[in-house]
Amino acid sequence: MTQNIRPTRVLVAKPGLDGHDRGAKVIARALRDAGMEVIYTGIRQTPQMISQAASQEDVDVLGLSILSGAHMEILPELMALLEQAGMGGVMVIVGGIIPEGDRKLLIDLGIKGVFGPGASTGEIVRFIESGMETPGQ
Repeated sequence: MTQNIRPTRVLVAKPGLDGHDRGAKVIARALRDAGMEVIYTGIRQTPQMISQAASQEDVDVLGLSILSGAHMEILPELMALLEQAGMGGVMVIVGGIIPEGDRKLLIDLGIKGVFGPGASTGEIVRFIESGMETPGQ
C-alpha cells in the first residue's frame, strides 16, 4: 500500500505597506523549484488577510517578507490571529530587515525562523524541509 504524500504547502505573504516584493517572489520560486506548493498573496496584506488565507489554503508553512521595520507591530497580531484560527501548529518564518535585538522576541512569539538579507534560498528550503520532517508537522 503506497502512501499519498502531498507536497508541503507554503503561503508567502508581504504584510504591511512595504511594496518591495522581489525577495518574496525569489523565495516563492525557490520553494516551488524545491517541490513545495506555493501560494503568493501579493503585497500590502493585513494580518487578518494573511491569517484567513493561511486557514483557507490549509498551509503547513507561512513565510513572511517584511522590509518596512513594522515586524514588531505586525507579527504579534498575526501570531495571535493564527492561534485563534486553530493554526498554532503552522511553521511561521520571516525574512527581511530584522534587527538582531528583535530576533529572540520573534522566536519567543512562536516564529520558527528569522532570515536576514544574507540568507540563501537553499538555506531557507533546507530549514523548511527539516521542520517538516519533525513528527506532528
